[in-house]
Amino acid sequence: MKNILLIFCVLALLLSCKRKNKPVVVKETRTSGTLKILVDESVGQIVQDQIDIFSLDYPDAKFQTTVKPEEKLLPAFLNDSVRVIVLPRLLTKAEEKYYNQRGIKINTSRFAVDGIALITNKSNIDSTINVKEVIDILQGKKSDKKLVFDNAYSSTFQYFKTLANIKQFPATGVYSKNSSKEVIKLIAEDKNFIGILGVNWITGKHAEMSEYLSQIKVLGVKNVKGKVGDDQFYKPTQDNLINGVYPFLRNINIIDCEGRDGLGTGFATWLRSQRGQLIVLKSGLGPHKLMPRQINLTKGN
Repeated sequence: MKNILLIFCVLALLLSCKRKNKPVVVKETRTSGTLKILVDESVGQIVQDQIDIFSLDYPDAKFQTTVKPEEKLLPAFLNDSVRVIVLPRLLTKAEEKYYNQRGIKINTSRFAVDGIALITNKSNIDSTINVKEVIDILQGKKSDKKLVFDNAYSSTFQYFKTLANIKQFPATGVYSKNSSKEVIKLIAEDKNFIGILGVNWITGKHAEMSEYLSQIKVLGVKNVKGKVGDDQFYKPTQDNLINGVYPFLRNINIIDCEGRDGLGTGFATWLRSQRGQLIVLKSGLGPHKLMPRQINLTKGN
């Protein structure tokens, strides 16, 4: 009898352990489930800020986030490995074809406006630059200024290639590092360069970069004649982003091609909600709902 009772207890314990170890499947809804999302490195901080608060509000929502330069992300998005991506631009017509050919709807939502900041060493005398000077350097014209980008595969790199109407940058005068952090460190230590990176990298929460950030300054930029922002030199302050007068502006979009009403849809909607827009406002970027106009600088659109 004792042996039978012992066997019964052991079996009950094993069944209990199995039930405990069995993974809990969370139903996919607008506020629960698991979302795989690709994020352009230049806007990684603002997206992570949004994910952190969304996850607090909805603990059943889990995110598998990949943060890389734009050109490193696109293959995974276009070969259908991951169907949600955050980019500081729209998809091109050629990129849209990958989903259009399969009859999958593309939902694009702007939730913020970013500025591309130009930074230099704090000890430099120069504190301004105009757009024409930047374009001249990109086109290989003689200049005593040198530009350094966050990454050769980044969205900022692509933005300025489009701006200067060139396919590749000149052999001299234009350089790249591996990340925005590396650009900040270089500018803090070397006054011979002008760094180019997303403004969220100098306005966001980067405690580990505070020492380097204290050694840089942001340049004021004047647009070419006849365009908005041609009357004076503007810095990428939040007011100037909201008013649309800073020359180097771009939309931050979440692009959802999941083809269903799930967590991707819910997160995209939440980004444009009052709570999501408040996070954008606190980050120093331009909230979608306060912006007077759309900014699209992308080939094929």
